Amino acid sequence: MHTTIRNSAIGLVVLGATLGAAACSLNVTDPNSASEDKVLQSQDAIQALAVGLQQYYANNVLGTLYINTGVTSRELTINETYLGQVAIEEGGDQLDGSIGEMASIFGGEMEVLRTSELLLRQVPQIAFDPGTRSGILALAHLYSARAIGDLTTVFEQVPIHSDPDENAAFYSRNDALAVAIAHLDSAARILADTAPSTLFNSKIKSSRLDLLNTIDAYRARYHLFRGDLDEAIEASEDVDPAATSFFSYDAQNLNPFFEDLVQSRSYAARDDLGSPLTEAGDKRVSFFLTSDPAVSNPKQYPIDLLGGFFTSGTSPIPAYIPGEMILIRAEAYARQHVYDKAVAAIDSIRTKTAAQDPLGLGADLPPYSGAETEEALLTEVYRQRAAELYLQGLRLEDSRRLGRPGPPASLDERNRNYYPYPDQERRNNPNTPANPAN
Repeated sequence: MHTTIRNSAIGLVVLGATLGAAACSLNVTDPNSASEDKVLQSQDAIQALAVGLQQYYANNVLGTLYINTGVTSRELTINETYLGQVAIEEGGDQLDGSIGEMASIFGGEMEVLRTSELLLRQVPQIAFDPGTRSGILALAHLYSARAIGDLTTVFEQVPIHSDPDENAAFYSRNDALAVAIAHLDSAARILADTAPSTLFNSKIKSSRLDLLNTIDAYRARYHLFRGDLDEAIEASEDVDPAATSFFSYDAQNLNPFFEDLVQSRSYAARDDLGSPLTEAGDKRVSFFLTSDPAVSNPKQYPIDLLGGFFTSGTSPIPAYIPGEMILIRAEAYARQHVYDKAVAAIDSIRTKTAAQDPLGLGADLPPYSGAETEEALLTEVYRQRAAELYLQGLRLEDSRRLGRPGPPASLDERNRNYYPYPDQERRNNPNTPANPAN
C-alpha cells in the first residue's frame, strides 16, 4: 500500500467506471494532458472521474497520510523493519527525501489536486443538468481544498495547483490554507445556488459523504489553522452537530488501518492513544483500543489492538469528527481569552457519553477543573483533541500549533516538525524549497 503510485485522470476514469477494481489497478501509463482532455468530453467520463477521485483519495491517499503522520506524532509505532518505516519512526535526520513514503504522500495529494483541477476545467464544457454540474464542481473544490490542506500538515511550503510543466510554485502554509478556504467557499456558494441533483447524490457522490457539512467542517478547520479565530467559530457553528460524513470502503478496497494495523500488523497502536496527557477513565481509550500485553518490533513500545472505526475491512472512516467543531471553538475562545466559553466547550466534550455523540464517541469524564488561563486551556484542548481526533491525521499539526514539546529539544511527542520534500520532486521541479531542519 505504501508505495509511490503514479496515476492519470484516465486511470481514475477506469477506476470510477469499474468501481470494483482494486486500488493497484491504478498503476497505468500516464498520457499527456491533451489526451486526458480528449477523453473527458462526455458525461459518463466526467462522472467516472468524479467517482474515481473519491475512491482514489480514500484508498491510496488517506491511509498513507494518516498512518505515516501517526507514527511521527506517536499515535502509532512500526511493527516491521522496512527502511521507510524505520526512518519515519526515528524521525530527525534519519528521515530524508529518498524515503518512498515522502513521495507517496506528496505525489498522492498532487494527483488529487490535479484530478480536481481537471474536473473544474472540464465540467463547464459538458452539457450536464444544473444540479449534476453543481454537485461535481462542489466535490472538485472540496477535494482541491483537502489536498492542499493535507499537504500543509506535513510540509513547510506547498503547491496550490498542479503545473502541467511539473514546475509548480510553492507557497507558505498560511497562503496555501487561504487558497484551500477559497475552494471551500466556492463549493458552498455553488451548492447554495443550485442543489445537487438526484443523479449526483445517488450515482456520483460517495453514499456516506455529507458534502455540505464536510465543506463547512473543513472551512472551520483551516480557518483555525490560519489563526482566523472568528471565522473558525462561525464556520464550526454552520456544521450540523448531529451529522456524520464518511469515506467508504468495500471488500476490494479495504479500510487502510484495518489492512496495516489489524490484518498485516505492519503498524500498531501505542498504549493510551500515544499521548502522555491521556486521562484515566477516558472512555475513548476503550472505544479505539483493546488492551494487549504485546510490545512493538523493533522499539519494544507497549502497544494495543486497534478498534473504533477500524474493526473491519469495510469500516467507514469519518471525513471529520463532529466533536472537532466544539474543540475548534474551545481553542478559538481560549486564544481570545473568552475563558467561560472555552471551558463550556471543553466540558461538552469531556462529559458527553457515547449515547450523546453521533459516532458513539464519548469521554464520560468529569468537568474541567484546571486553571482558566490561555496556556492551561490550550493544554486541555490538546488533551481532548488527542483523544477525540485519534488517527484523524491531525495530531502532527495539533502538536505544533498548540506548542507541545518537539524537535530538536524533544522527540517524545513528535519526531519531526515538517517532512523533507521527496527527492523525486526536487529532481523534477527547481522550485522545490530546501528541506526543513527537523
